[in-house]
Amino acid sequence: MRDIKVNVHPSSANLKKEDQLAWKIAEVASDSSKLNGDAIDMVINRIIDNASVAIASFNRKPVISAREMALAHPRKNGASIFGIDSKLKFHCEWAAWANGTAVRELDFHDTFLAADYSHPGDNIPPIFAVAQQMKCNGLDLIRGIITAYEVQVNLVKAICLHEHKIDHIAHLGPSVAAGIGTMLNLKTDIIYQSIQQALHTTISTRQSRKGEISSWKAFAPSHAGKLAIESVDRCMRGEGAPSPIYEGEDSVIAYVLGGKKAEYLVPLPEKNETKKAILETYTKEHSAEYQAQALIDLARSLRRKIKHIEKINKVEIHTSHHTHYVIGSGANDPQKMDPNASRETLDHSIMYIFAVALEDGTWHHEKSYTRERARRKSTVDLWKKIKTFEDPEWTKKYHEKDPKQKCFGGKVTIIMDDGSIVSEELGIADAHPNGKRPFTRSNYVEKFQLLTESIISLKESKKFLKNVQNLKKLNAKDIQKLNIEVKKGNKFKKLSEKGIF
Repeated sequence: MRDIKVNVHPSSANLKKEDQLAWKIAEVASDSSKLNGDAIDMVINRIIDNASVAIASFNRKPVISAREMALAHPRKNGASIFGIDSKLKFHCEWAAWANGTAVRELDFHDTFLAADYSHPGDNIPPIFAVAQQMKCNGLDLIRGIITAYEVQVNLVKAICLHEHKIDHIAHLGPSVAAGIGTMLNLKTDIIYQSIQQALHTTISTRQSRKGEISSWKAFAPSHAGKLAIESVDRCMRGEGAPSPIYEGEDSVIAYVLGGKKAEYLVPLPEKNETKKAILETYTKEHSAEYQAQALIDLARSLRRKIKHIEKINKVEIHTSHHTHYVIGSGANDPQKMDPNASRETLDHSIMYIFAVALEDGTWHHEKSYTRERARRKSTVDLWKKIKTFEDPEWTKKYHEKDPKQKCFGGKVTIIMDDGSIVSEELGIADAHPNGKRPFTRSNYVEKFQLLTESIISLKESKKFLKNVQNLKKLNAKDIQKLNIEVKKGNKFKKLSEKGIF
């Protein structure tokens, strides 16, 4: 690996494209380095993971909305939409829109946390859709996804977006563009322009994840993926992009991120270096913000030690800066304490999540978020007793560069009415690669079967799992058929409201 120094240059400096971050990323994307076997296996795992959560959310309102918009854009020999008849094809950018929203809706797919946040599995729907439309084979698709993960993970390691209240999809647009570039074997210059366009068009604020969190949280990554596809399309036709997008005098760094004196060190693979960043990422066992994963596991453990939850006086969660200020009481969001809040807000409230997990001793992607569940008096009472605190030690653990030392959990202290104390801590979730029960292929398959068993037939389940696990050998026709149809009787819900399309 090498560190690429990135800082602002005046227009008069006329910074060479070869010295720009976007070009360096494009070089990584156009570099046909040897594939790593473990990385290939992980690509398959994550496609299974994506399919699990996408099918599980197929009749949720944002997913219905995105699907109905996509259905208005049919295209012969285009891309598939999860759940519907595989013979029906649509423009790839709209298939990516529908599938990407379905993947993100439950907040239940993979994650990577460093200087910023990310869900690198968001790269898969747009790259997969383009693969189907452009008749790529399984190996092409694998190469594209591996590049996308490599780019996004390394951007996330180096460039903090949330510090400047910019949403993390600003790293997703460039990674999708880079991944598509690898998959289609595009020239470095085309990928370079595509990355710049994709970044330019995918910058938005983090208000989407604060306050009254709306369904846009589900749409945001699919929107970035759609825009990235369109960026690549334009650049393949010879169009350019705002440049230098990162280093320019009026660039993203200069006026959106750290400012004209800022400097970032972005790690990127050397030429011919194998891309393995996907192996640093991790999926979710529980349908909630990743920083809640270890704390849900901790709640399950503590539940066995506390016989009378109603006698809890208060709960203190000592955790990292990120957890405290994003999903904890440090966010100062009254919505995070509101029983009438949206699901999107509840899955970003560790106070709510911990209360439910402690009461139930488990977590469910649907039952834990119902209106009835959120309004239960005992839950509301407990919820109000929970408060988070930033602990510098946990913040330090969160930012550890060594993946084996990095932690996202915290320490929980429960004070009972009689003054007795129950305390326990957990650094990483059980399902994390370094956790008690790291997710393996069998866990991904089990998650898929659990989330889809009432929605798709056993035959459809077996067919998809067989084909996707043979991804490396699939030809272009096989990739076009790689889809999941819901079983008859599971009708697609429709919205009463109509839009433009």
